[in-house]
Amino acid sequence: MAQDDVETTIPGRSLLQHLERVGKGAAVADEIFGLVGKSLFFAEFSREDISVLAGYMDVYRAQPGDIIIREGDGGDFMLLIVEGTVDILKKGLRGEQQHMTSADPGMTLGEMSMIDGEPRFATCIATDTTVFAVLHRDDMAKIILDHPSLGSKILVKLVSMLSARLRHTSARLLQHMGRDPLS
Repeated sequence: MAQDDVETTIPGRSLLQHLERVGKGAAVADEIFGLVGKSLFFAEFSREDISVLAGYMDVYRAQPGDIIIREGDGGDFMLLIVEGTVDILKKGLRGEQQHMTSADPGMTLGEMSMIDGEPRFATCIATDTTVFAVLHRDDMAKIILDHPSLGSKILVKLVSMLSARLRHTSARLLQHMGRDPLS
């Protein structure tokens, strides 16, 4: 089955189909390496690490207003923002979109669904022309088999990032729970 056929059958990948595919990640490896100082994810990655990782990625361009990830969709990929900004929105209790935060170059999105296969937690929309590199779960598995040291480094980074986010969210929840309901 061709890659395009796979993309049409996996919910969540269909959004990528509607975006401009720029090429393979190797074409933006230098730009990704330039993000090292701006991205906690790449803090301990060498130029060689980034070059190998980029070779497993595809690069896309989204225009302002394009949905890159939709809340509730399935998804087996994460993305790295190379250029541009992405707004992250979450449905509120009444179904309205609430702005949670924005993501800039060097930030990753979609890690949870890539790892656990669960539906997407939030919607990600390009706020300006955005270039991003995509790593699919299958390619992550190939990295682990082909380059175990790099695969381990990526997994440790992902676990550390997700743990930090969980701790931050837990602290905010505790802070919220401690508030006086009348205030």
